[in-house]
Amino acid sequence: MPNFAPPLSFRPAVLARLMPMFVAMDDAGKITAIGPTLAQLLPQPTVLGRNFFDVMQLRRPAEIASVADLARHMGDRLHLTPIGVDGIALRGLAVPLQGGGVVINLSFGIGVIDAVRQHALTDADFAPTDLAVEMLYLVEAKSAVMAELRNLNLRLQGAKLAAEEQALSDTLTGLRNRRALDASLGGMIAQGTGFGLMHIDLDFFKQVNDTRGHAAGDHVLRAVAQVLLRETRITDTVARVGGDEFVVVLPGLPDVAQLAQIARRIIEKVTQPIDFDGSPCRISASIGLTVSTYYDRPDADRMLSDADHALYASKHAGRGQAQFFTPNVQDRRLA
Repeated sequence: MPNFAPPLSFRPAVLARLMPMFVAMDDAGKITAIGPTLAQLLPQPTVLGRNFFDVMQLRRPAEIASVADLARHMGDRLHLTPIGVDGIALRGLAVPLQGGGVVINLSFGIGVIDAVRQHALTDADFAPTDLAVEMLYLVEAKSAVMAELRNLNLRLQGAKLAAEEQALSDTLTGLRNRRALDASLGGMIAQGTGFGLMHIDLDFFKQVNDTRGHAAGDHVLRAVAQVLLRETRITDTVARVGGDEFVVVLPGLPDVAQLAQIARRIIEKVTQPIDFDGSPCRISASIGLTVSTYYDRPDADRMLSDADHALYASKHAGRGQAQFFTPNVQDRRLA
């Protein structure tokens, strides 16, 4: 009694239903039938009648070169790639057919995801018992969840950055606020970076508020903020620290002459009339300055206080000018 069952025989339509990626051939290797899903992968309109080894390249086992070789390797895993189709690697299992020839059932293996996307395959292209579709649903669901998590993380990160930016910004002018100023000063002092410090107070601003209203005053503050941004570098910290008070920190610029030039330009620009509702608002600016090199050990509070003293010396000397802090501040008045 034989220890194996005789080969089975199925009509191509039955094979197509059971194995949508089958290929059948006669003893000479001529393809006699092919599954509908496999037909979608191949570049030729039809492969019926062609030699199997002209359509498929058998990579392993390497010694297979004929239908007889395929029959001898019945039950062994085959590794094939369709000739002329990039990016598709197939696995197969060959069994002999009753009356001669061989049928090979093929599958994508781990390349099923790429194959489905590349060839727009659907549930109908797989056998009803094939778990590939369920696996694809899981993969797509996981991908959708991961994409949503990434988007959520990006939104959370954006919200965090926006909140941090808002916490460091003056809502009226968009400049840095006192918190950001303190962080900037602390960082430069800790790193030993030389820097200049400028304290600015607007002259005659109260008159604008009193005579033209707070809307005019807010407009002037925003206009002054733009002047300060234009006359300083992107690396400088420009902060609004009070109603009409501003502080500018200029890292890497402890040079008195350069700071004096910047201060003069700011005063010149701020003094120009600022139009509001068709009529000018006129202000000026008084500035007090100090530099980190004046101190053996720079201290933020002390430097701010010294710049403030120099600022009020400028106001007492007639406004619309700038002075550096020294023990005798009048000795540092800028022409």
